[in-house]
Amino acid sequence: MPISAPQTSDAVPGTACRKRSLPYVLPFLTLVAVLGLGPYLPLRQEWLYPARTLTVLAVLVAASRDVIRLKPLRPTWSVLAGIGVFLVWIGPDLIFPGYRQHWMFHGAMPGAGPVPPALRNPFFLAFRVGGSALVVPVVEELFWRAWMMRRLISRKFERVPLGAYAAGSFWITAALFASEHGTYWDVGLAAGIVYNWWMVRTRSLADCILAHGVTNGCLAAYVLAAGQWQYWQ
Repeated sequence: MPISAPQTSDAVPGTACRKRSLPYVLPFLTLVAVLGLGPYLPLRQEWLYPARTLTVLAVLVAASRDVIRLKPLRPTWSVLAGIGVFLVWIGPDLIFPGYRQHWMFHGAMPGAGPVPPALRNPFFLAFRVGGSALVVPVVEELFWRAWMMRRLISRKFERVPLGAYAAGSFWITAALFASEHGTYWDVGLAAGIVYNWWMVRTRSLADCILAHGVTNGCLAAYVLAAGQWQYWQ
């Protein structure tokens, strides 16, 4: 459901705008920070991801619980949208073997192979799957669809209804979302377009979280079943 805009005067101090942005932005910034700091932390790999996930989850609960909506309006279609994005994500590699060795993708990691050592640890595996399917979708949808799409329309983003469409906001958000996914920028762009469209269509944060979670959950199942570890790099 759209988040109602507060009734405020036109002269909104910058600090007030930043404060209202915090629940949408802080979990994402935390996620980026813990990913960047990971190589420098004195933790074994099998403990690193659980530590990251718990840190981001703590920030999410502390800072964002009042703006999170978890009751989807179109759950069936959201699940189908998530499955569709998953198929788009793995499709190019299945249809065109060697596709990611093209220079545009900088030679992505090879696919199936031995199980990475950390994945033999069930504790790590539970956090890896749970983090990608349950935590990351909430963090990213808060930032990209609930904040960025509206913030690019107006500095006073809370006055902009969820799912409001503006061409610049739509395509810039999709492009930035794509850039977040590195060598998978192409399918990241496709995913960003679908998730943006689904937000415009449903005007529901919960539906976008559900679609994104289904995509990540399907991808996790595929990684484990097919040994396609490059999707978890």
